[in-house]
Amino acid sequence: MSPIQVTFLGTGTSQGIPMIACGCEVCRSTDTRDKRLRVSIHVETHGKSFIIDTGPDFRQQILRAGIQHVDAVLYTHEHKDHTAGMDDIRGFNYAQQASIPLYAQQNVIDQLKREFAYAFGEDKYPGVPEIEVHAIRHEAFQIEGVNIQPILVKHYFLDVFGYRFGDFTYITDANFIAEEEIEKVRGTKVLVINALRKTPHISHFTLAEALEFIDKVKPEKAYITHLSHMMGLHAEVQAELPAHVFLAYDGLTITV
Repeated sequence: MSPIQVTFLGTGTSQGIPMIACGCEVCRSTDTRDKRLRVSIHVETHGKSFIIDTGPDFRQQILRAGIQHVDAVLYTHEHKDHTAGMDDIRGFNYAQQASIPLYAQQNVIDQLKREFAYAFGEDKYPGVPEIEVHAIRHEAFQIEGVNIQPILVKHYFLDVFGYRFGDFTYITDANFIAEEEIEKVRGTKVLVINALRKTPHISHFTLAEALEFIDKVKPEKAYITHLSHMMGLHAEVQAELPAHVFLAYDGLTITV
């Protein structure tokens, strides 16, 4: 099986860390692991390069990570902290002299069409993003020979897709996962799961709920993402976690 390299482009919640106008100890921290852009990852496998979600920090993330080529973008859901940077795929259009395929549920595509109407019109202005839109459903699919399994999770009442690539599974913005979807995650060697904070939230797992899910699935390693400043300082929270569970941080690269 081809190795999978994953780079965490962003590990923060919708407002990032530091948060505007906040003076808490996390937002004032000098630990670089406490500086979190909006959540996104880069997946490289079988010689292909995939981005999951293009949030508001997309341009900064791509430049920081030095990513030179993208074969496709996959979206988890339509919230702005996951889609707002879509326009910046234009750089890849110029570099690759090709349109960029986007894969998402139809409701996400509908939202992109509203937010970026200029990129979907028949009479396009020169220089708009060149994209190929692919609607995906709740079933396995392939992109250029790479098998991908969507994992349907609930973000309060909203359907969100996690994605499994071989032994790696990525789930963000979830507060409920049905048993039949958990079965699709079992056997994963490395799991990424969201946890917003330690106290309850209407649409995100707490740290305790994420740890409970990790214990249920039993991956070899697990990484927590989509953290808010309310989770606490990276160093202090990491010290509380089981040996095989880690807080992800921006720029972290792992190989599965």
